Amino acid sequence: MIPDIKILDEKDKLLHKVSKEVTFPLPEEDKKLIKDALEYLKLSQIEEVSEKYGLRPGMGLAFPQLGKLKRIFVICNELDKGKFENYVIINPKIISHSEEMIYVEEGEGCLSVNREVEGIVPRYARAKIEAYDEEGNLFTYRVREDLAIAFQHEIDHLNGILFVDKIDKKNPYKDANHYRAI
Repeated sequence: MIPDIKILDEKDKLLHKVSKEVTFPLPEEDKKLIKDALEYLKLSQIEEVSEKYGLRPGMGLAFPQLGKLKRIFVICNELDKGKFENYVIINPKIISHSEEMIYVEEGEGCLSVNREVEGIVPRYARAKIEAYDEEGNLFTYRVREDLAIAFQHEIDHLNGILFVDKIDKKNPYKDANHYRAI
């Protein structure tokens, strides 16, 4: 059963607002939304399910995309076919990052942006992020490559920024030769 969540479209002004820090303990409705968002992301990445229900595959969802201005995002990363790793990230802060910059060669995507977008979004190749889990425990995550891009993309959502806002409108592939494509 596909969780009943509503993902806001890029035209929604809420997506351009900065989210508020979260306090603990988390309300039950937030815990349910975390669970539902992770389940939705997992199912969206399983080809037979995404085709049957018309889901766009996605790796991450931030609470602002679900209509809540809270500094929470989830990532469901497929490690192998049918094997997933979940991340619940609350009140994240990037505490350090690489100098090396990368970008997604085929272009970044977003479940709130229902169109093809040309251009590159430079991201740090590696980042160290401090965040809390659902229970309020502080963790440090070291992320790289695809996962680093996903974390930065979702943190942008918490700050009211969509990936399309970061693409140079006049020159979408500006400085591409300065970054590594992945």
